[in-house]
Amino acid sequence: MGTLLPTSTAEHEKSEKHNPSIQIQQQQKDVDAGALFVLKSKGSWVHCGYHLTTSIVAPALLSLPYAFTMLGWTAGIFCLVIAAMVTFYSYNLLSLVLERQAQLGNRQLRFRDMARDILGPKWGRYFVGPIQFGVCYGAVVACALLGGQCMKAIYVLSNPNGTMKLYEFVTIFGCFMLILAQIPSFHSLRHINLVSLVLCLLYSACAAGGSIYIGNSSKGPEKNYSLKGDTENRLFGVFNALSIIATTYGNGIIPEIQATLAPPVKGKMFKALSVCYTVVCVTFFSVAISGYWAFGNESEGLILSNFVDNGKPLLPKWFIYMTNGFTIVQLSAVGVVYLQPTNEVLEQAFGDPKSPEFSSRNVIPRVISRSLAITVATIIAAMLPFFGDINSLIGAFGFMPLDFVLPVIFFNLTFKPSKRSPIFWLNVTIAVVFSTLGAIATIAAVRQIVIDGKNYQLFANV
Repeated sequence: MGTLLPTSTAEHEKSEKHNPSIQIQQQQKDVDAGALFVLKSKGSWVHCGYHLTTSIVAPALLSLPYAFTMLGWTAGIFCLVIAAMVTFYSYNLLSLVLERQAQLGNRQLRFRDMARDILGPKWGRYFVGPIQFGVCYGAVVACALLGGQCMKAIYVLSNPNGTMKLYEFVTIFGCFMLILAQIPSFHSLRHINLVSLVLCLLYSACAAGGSIYIGNSSKGPEKNYSLKGDTENRLFGVFNALSIIATTYGNGIIPEIQATLAPPVKGKMFKALSVCYTVVCVTFFSVAISGYWAFGNESEGLILSNFVDNGKPLLPKWFIYMTNGFTIVQLSAVGVVYLQPTNEVLEQAFGDPKSPEFSSRNVIPRVISRSLAITVATIIAAMLPFFGDINSLIGAFGFMPLDFVLPVIFFNLTFKPSKRSPIFWLNVTIAVVFSTLGAIATIAAVRQIVIDGKNYQLFANV
């Protein structure tokens, strides 16, 4: 990739080290409280790897066997591989664009900053900004709901006749996130995200191991890998599956994560992404393949649900408790990571960059605004236990453009590769293909919401 850059990034690294006036100008330019307090540039590439892993390798990967039920073996594995290759490529392009803009003296800390400077101010304000906020806040809501569902699964297994409802568990989980949300900056999450990395490996290993155990025993269902439904349902199912996969690989906060890196940043993001995608390959493929192999087209939306059949556990109870426990703890970290763009916006609106970070002038608005953000997300999760359908729509409409389309467009507009070069046409192809898939997947997601609408009930105990 280095041969494609029109100017030397090595010169930029040197200038970062030996020309502090550039950094001072950049800091003055980004003096708002959101950039100053939330997006601190103090981390190493290792810390960045922790952030990336938590934002991508989340419990959403436990839905991959379900996506396979709509795709089958060949298409499922193919889509999983293509999505991994395209997102790894796109995230690296985004990183190179950020490095290039910093080299030009235009340090960008947020996705909407990139859109504003590269596409124009209206793109940042009315398209990228709202979509990113919707995607990230939707992820916070989804984490609260999934955390509550995992807690309820443990409760039902230990107390089948219990009377506690799903919304009560969602509320309990929301209280836990409320505490973590007060951690001041993105960089401050680095140790929590290291624990998160370990946890995602643990529950993925449990999910794969449990699936293989059940698949090899007589307890599991008869293996059937045929696609369900008529032609129309199969067709829309394919696009729903693509939306699930896109959401699973989705990130949406690459610029904010790169903003946590201490300068010079050259080459650091590639190392961090390499760490992240090593974990991605180990977890995504092991869970998707083992889960679909064990349960076939009976795979549930969350593969852990397959470990219990009509209230009867197919694995030792302690194993199911442990797996759900790992998932619950990691979900809290994922939720707080995706809360960071919201924190940054709130800090920018209510914080005072001229006052100390931990002065009462900044601490009081910070605690109140973040607490309200978590409270609203928890209420939405409790009210809408069918949020999975809505999240599919968010993934199609949000993650597709943010993670598959915009990075290649940003690269072509920033570096202006020759129209005769393979990279130009590769990027154009990616943009066109995934824009089309995103539009169709959005229609499929809306259709699914309409179909399931008759089953919707506020505060349902699902």
